[in-house]
Amino acid sequence: MDADVHRSLVWLKEAGAELAEVKLARGRLSATGSAIGADPLPYRLEYILVTGDDFTTSSLRVHTAGAGWARTLELRRDGDGTWQILGDAEGLLDAPPPGGDATLYRDALDCDLALCPLTNTMPVLRHGLLDAGDPVDFQMVWVSVPDLAVHPSAQRYTPVRKSDDVSVVRYEDEDFRAEIVFDRDGLVVDYPGLARRVGRPSGVR
Repeated sequence: MDADVHRSLVWLKEAGAELAEVKLARGRLSATGSAIGADPLPYRLEYILVTGDDFTTSSLRVHTAGAGWARTLELRRDGDGTWQILGDAEGLLDAPPPGGDATLYRDALDCDLALCPLTNTMPVLRHGLLDAGDPVDFQMVWVSVPDLAVHPSAQRYTPVRKSDDVSVVRYEDEDFRAEIVFDRDGLVVDYPGLARRVGRPSGVR
């Protein structure tokens, strides 16, 4: 990626949709997003994501809400690698409480917001996986949706192939595997089983 990027993106999902405004500049990413979903129950979601240098997570703020309930979550990662996790809940939702144990994530550099294609971008860009290379293993701070409970997630990314316009990277965790298609800026075009980008991205590069 040889220029600053500002994009508006829309993904369709099996049970919802997402709109994200994304900025990539000098090894950093910032984004705001809105989503709706229907599984395991109808909800709406909003997030703000900011990274530091080398696309390492600085903060993620998420709000979800549905009929009679609302939840918020804030993740922060300090320069020394310490995570802070703050969650709050209103109303009744039969699900785990938002948040989790911050001491489990000392080695994690990335958050992973469930069902959000954007959070796959950071590890791929940081390790140059759009081009080539060996498999890379990660420990992620994974955020379940819509309850916003936080869990550790071991994941592996493996470069598969590259053409002029897209790169394919294999994603694997304990329960799931998919070959994700990224554009040349490292933004998801197609994530089989999760989301597919629609329309022509607007913005500048």
